[in-house]
Amino acid sequence: MEKTPQPKDLPAPNDALVDMRDRIKSLALDLLIQHGYRGMSFGDLAEALQTTRANIHYHFGNKETLVEEVLEDYVDITSAQLHAIWTKFDASFFDKIQSTVEYSRKRHSKYNAPGSPARPWSLIARMRQDSDALTPKGRALLQRFGKNLHASIAAAIENAKAKHELDEATPTEDVALQLVSIANSAGPITQDAGTFDRLEHLYMAFARIVTVAFGCKKTGAAKSALRGKAKQRKVKRERASVRHSRGKKI
Repeated sequence: MEKTPQPKDLPAPNDALVDMRDRIKSLALDLLIQHGYRGMSFGDLAEALQTTRANIHYHFGNKETLVEEVLEDYVDITSAQLHAIWTKFDASFFDKIQSTVEYSRKRHSKYNAPGSPARPWSLIARMRQDSDALTPKGRALLQRFGKNLHASIAAAIENAKAKHELDEATPTEDVALQLVSIANSAGPITQDAGTFDRLEHLYMAFARIVTVAFGCKKTGAAKSALRGKAKQRKVKRERASVRHSRGKKI
């Protein structure tokens, strides 16, 4: 006999509404990253989702509310993920910087295929460029991200001091400020350079400076990784120089 559906087996009456809200926010996130605040419209969302502008308004009321929700989700998720990286107890300070680079690389690669022109990939960076169009809540969310990241990095520095990776004299606030500045500018850095390599170079160059200036114990793994990264960048520069010279001859 066919089983009679029980109440717990039946879909909740608002499942479709929740799904549509999530689809709208997901698409809005992509459009905001790629085209900015002014380049995202309810018309674009409705057309892509094969629905009506009225339906978008039904779920979010206006553009400002939608952007606030999308940005708040992004800030909270990104802050939590970066906090997990920077407060991982058994990872060295150097490893945490490397993990941050890889985290950013994954987000960058979602919007930038190999060999393609550089495209925006960070909502934080994009909304900073459009901050004049944001609501007070939107601008406060951007500030919240910076404060969250600063707190996470500062905790990592204090942890490195406690484990004698970094000298007690290491200026926690100064080091954290520089790393937060790199993170906040990550999007424009890769776009201006046309490659993710520039962002990685900045992070690892700063890691070397901190290691040399304040490192108490430079592990073999850290030293090897630093030398390896430096060697890779040297090879890339040499190859780029050769290609440039060939281009001049042609």
